[in-house]
Amino acid sequence: MPSSGLSREALLAATAAAGAALAVGFLAGRRYYSSDLFAFGISSSFSSFLRGNDNLHKYVVDHSVREHPLLKKLRLAASGPPGKKLWVPRDQAQLVANLIRLLGAKKIIEIGVSAGYNTLSMALVLPEDGRIVACDINEDLASIGKPVWKEAGVLRKIDLRIKPAIETLEELLANGEAGTFDLAFIHADKERYNDYYEKCLRLIKKGKLLVLDNVLVSGKVLKPGNSDRAAQHIHQLNEKIFHDPRVNISMILIGNGITLGFKL
Repeated sequence: MPSSGLSREALLAATAAAGAALAVGFLAGRRYYSSDLFAFGISSSFSSFLRGNDNLHKYVVDHSVREHPLLKKLRLAASGPPGKKLWVPRDQAQLVANLIRLLGAKKIIEIGVSAGYNTLSMALVLPEDGRIVACDINEDLASIGKPVWKEAGVLRKIDLRIKPAIETLEELLANGEAGTFDLAFIHADKERYNDYYEKCLRLIKKGKLLVLDNVLVSGKVLKPGNSDRAAQHIHQLNEKIFHDPRVNISMILIGNGITLGFKL
């Protein structure tokens, strides 16, 4: 049994899933600093890295993404103005859902709900006794997703907390829930990522998974500007996680970049 607490088969499957995503990202990712990272629809994720090759991205989506009809309904309902992204890209959400299946996860923390697309994607694959503690400060955006959550029959699985996520994380720790979560998904205000990372690392079980979204910040991590605090914070956290002996990691070129951290 590996030290991470996952079976050898589970680790191999996780590595294969991450490797497949990384391989596609590598082939497509030579221009991942493109300004097109926040396109919608078919170009919502890989076209960020496939600028000038939307046909290949369309092929990837058409031959891999199995979007639930209610996920599509929510995605269309949440369509916002150009440049404002209200959901996690479809291929990325599906990858996370598959990792939930792989881990047999039942208890999840999500920091940053937005319109609730990823929340729904995760809730759909959780068992009946599964639970998501979903943290956000914008009830108006979350209200877009709630009717669809209800229609999907997963509303009871989602514990929506409308207040600063750091308060919810501190409450969970104070309530003795350290080491009880199977997965934490972080995609919120970038300047607090380090705080979220540290508290979520305490909350998840050994052998379970942290997922950090938007770790490339539209490519700005390559050379963060002096006034770009978000890119600076994420770059510093990326450096920290790379050297963190508490996790095994993979950074994957999908969406705006995600880091998978398996707690040791």
